[in-house]
Amino acid sequence: MKETSSFSAHLKANALAVEDLLSDLLGPVVGADEIARPANLLAAMRHGVLNGGKRLRPFLVSECTALLEGDANAALRIGAALECVHCYSLVHDDLPAMDDDDLRRGQPTVHIAFDEATAILAGDSLLTFAFDIIAAPETPLSDRQKTALILALARASGHGGMAGGQALDLAAEKTAPGEAGIVTLQAMKTGALIRFACEAGAIIADASDEDRRRLRAFGEKIGLAFQLADDLLDLTADAEAMGKATGKDAARGKGTLVALHGQAWAERELEELVAQAENLLQPYGARSAILVETARFVANRRS
Repeated sequence: MKETSSFSAHLKANALAVEDLLSDLLGPVVGADEIARPANLLAAMRHGVLNGGKRLRPFLVSECTALLEGDANAALRIGAALECVHCYSLVHDDLPAMDDDDLRRGQPTVHIAFDEATAILAGDSLLTFAFDIIAAPETPLSDRQKTALILALARASGHGGMAGGQALDLAAEKTAPGEAGIVTLQAMKTGALIRFACEAGAIIADASDEDRRRLRAFGEKIGLAFQLADDLLDLTADAEAMGKATGKDAARGKGTLVALHGQAWAERELEELVAQAENLLQPYGARSAILVETARFVANRRS
């Protein structure tokens, strides 16, 4: 199913707002308690972040916050922080020691545009800066909410989440995991940040434990769908459409659910994940329409 023009416009508007904020935050002005912002490092950080993309994760933060009538400005800032973590992971993922990619979003990767050492430092700095954004006085949330967000993002990003998933992914090149191992790997490497994006909306809105649980579960479903769709695209899409190399999983012998079960199974599973995601949103009625469409977009994306 192709996304509607209104949904596409909504997604793009949010992406532009996130990029504008990140451009301001990553400007040359030295912040309070900073000593200096080295120009080359800052340029590499900007190259890794301000290079397009759908900004799906910040969009989920904003829409899940809006669903529960939370502060839109806080959601934008938390979305920007999350995008810093996501882009740091891409910068490091592209390094020769990891996935060794020369292209990201149709542009040279950071280690190609600059050098490997600068790319490592740019990724380190983006990860750290994410927590700076959350904790900063400009983020209009209570200390309790900021602490909850910092803890949730740290857990989603670290050795028990995204970074741990990357470690499992590297190990999978040598010893192919079974289906359970693949699901765990993907839930960590890809799903953890998407889960956080949805759960963050409930934290920002200071919503009930039930809302937080429901949105977290919604994030888990679409995180699985995102990775499954990504594996399908790696198999079927071309590099120009994706803005990065494709077919690398098969070339490296990495196990995926698509490789295990085939394309037809994956397409049916995507339909089921979308149905489960929609069911989780039923208590919110018509207010959840954009999030329902987001789930369908994730499952049916073409790049």
